[in-house]
Amino acid sequence: MSKALVIGSTVCDVMVYLDRLPSREGDAHIHEQTWSLGGCAFNVVSVLHALGQNVDFISPVGTGVYGDFVKAELKRLGIQTPISVTGANGCCYCFIESDGERTFLSDHGVEYSFQKEWLQSLEQESYDSIYLCGLEVEEPTGLELIQSVSKIKGQVIFAPGPRGLLIPEERLEAIYDLHPILHVNEAEAKAFSACEEIADAAKKLYQRTGQLVIVTLGEKGAIAYDGMFYEVAGFPTEVVDTVGAGDSHLGAFLAASLQGLDVKEALTFANHLASMVVATKGVHLERHHYHTLEQELKKLVYSKRS
Repeated sequence: MSKALVIGSTVCDVMVYLDRLPSREGDAHIHEQTWSLGGCAFNVVSVLHALGQNVDFISPVGTGVYGDFVKAELKRLGIQTPISVTGANGCCYCFIESDGERTFLSDHGVEYSFQKEWLQSLEQESYDSIYLCGLEVEEPTGLELIQSVSKIKGQVIFAPGPRGLLIPEERLEAIYDLHPILHVNEAEAKAFSACEEIADAAKKLYQRTGQLVIVTLGEKGAIAYDGMFYEVAGFPTEVVDTVGAGDSHLGAFLAASLQGLDVKEALTFANHLASMVVATKGVHLERHHYHTLEQELKKLVYSKRS
């Protein structure tokens, strides 16, 4: 049975909705504040879990008010991570303005740490996909994480994120040596490649990794390149909240890939799910929406096999 390994953080997202962020020394009233589970790795896992996919999740959970919240919510959702560590779990303050754009202020705790012992028992396992996020690679234990992942069988898929250029060069090169699938947005693709045109950026990144490069383009959809181009249109929607859109897209792409769909089919499914995520508050869809998407995925798989 196809299976994914996801490694990374689970945090408490403090979601703050307001018209517009104030300038320095400014003042603003907010419309709403909520707590929600977040973290790039968790956002990916939540999609895989909701769509009924087989996944192992390595995510350290700490203590304190945020750690207690994370543990309780993971238990409620039926998502298992075997690692509890001493030290405060952090949080992310997510400010969402009226046009749906988000600004993050992160308080990193032990949830971004890594110990090689956590993966040693998995070295005999074989995975279809292994997810890594740039935030964990940026941390002091990032190189140890890369070295540990290199000992596990499976196709690495790497999402460097908006802070990706802050990752030390030797770590980026170590990841590229694993020939990962890259999942980036338009701005990240240009920054990592030093190319102004998306097509050129995708080609240059592919030349380094030798693997599929996925570039999300917001409402315009997504492209991918692995020696040939794939272009998939987006699904028009009214944007409410862009938090977690990229993570959700990646999770949906992984789910479709695990079920044997090809690149274009998987991107189409991922674009659809991501369009639903940005049309709602928070990262997570209602259970009935995931059920509908799960049935859609099953139909796509059945149609491909028949």
